[in-house]
Amino acid sequence: MAATTLILLCMAAFTAGFVDAIVGGGGLIQTPMGLILMPQFPVATVIGSLKIPAFSGTAFAAVQYVKKVSMNWKLLGLMMVLAVASAFTGSHLLTLVHNNFMKPVLLIVLCFVALYTYTKKDFGQHTEKNHSAKRQTIYAIAISMVIGFYDGFIGPGAGSFLVLAFITLLGFDFLHASAHAKMVNLATNFGSICLFLLKGKILWAVAIPMAVCNAIGGAIGARLAINKGNQFIRIFFLIIVIGTLLRFAFDVFWHSK
Repeated sequence: MAATTLILLCMAAFTAGFVDAIVGGGGLIQTPMGLILMPQFPVATVIGSLKIPAFSGTAFAAVQYVKKVSMNWKLLGLMMVLAVASAFTGSHLLTLVHNNFMKPVLLIVLCFVALYTYTKKDFGQHTEKNHSAKRQTIYAIAISMVIGFYDGFIGPGAGSFLVLAFITLLGFDFLHASAHAKMVNLATNFGSICLFLLKGKILWAVAIPMAVCNAIGGAIGARLAINKGNQFIRIFFLIIVIGTLLRFAFDVFWHSK
């Protein structure tokens, strides 16, 4: 692989780590760049290799959040275990079937998410729900299984969907939602990596330097989110949701032609 290509991939990894640490959605940057710059490799190999930098960036971002934000470890323990299994299953299915049939549905969902986030100015600014322990557990199980499977099967925007789920279903504010989402996203990446390792789909010469750059971006992005707070994260979230929407719109209306 040419040095220029690897440099471009590392730049994409740094940017992806930075964005992903704040509100998720780093895959919108890293995945397309990987597919464009490594056309000589099978898609599963490219996606599998990109899971390594995604994991490292998420891990470094998670460390920053854990230092500064209070975490519900009992809830997270359950969610992370389920997320690993769900992502593993989703990645396995990806090796068997194509995922394009889901993109028109996601396009519609993202339109509503973007409109709601834009019009509801106090969305994610404070905790609103006081669920019973049983209901909170049910929601946590659903979030882990559905988004964990999604991350393994489709991928882009999974971190943003996790943030959205923590806010709308569990009543977290943006900062705490981002912090908890990072831990669950760490588990989904780990589940996918386990599958791709078993399949031998990881290019370590590409994955390792990208992982270093993604980790640096993740650490910087998390610190910025913690320092700037909820309003900054809300704006960033809206930008990433719109970016995800445009990505799927391109796949549905243009790339499929």
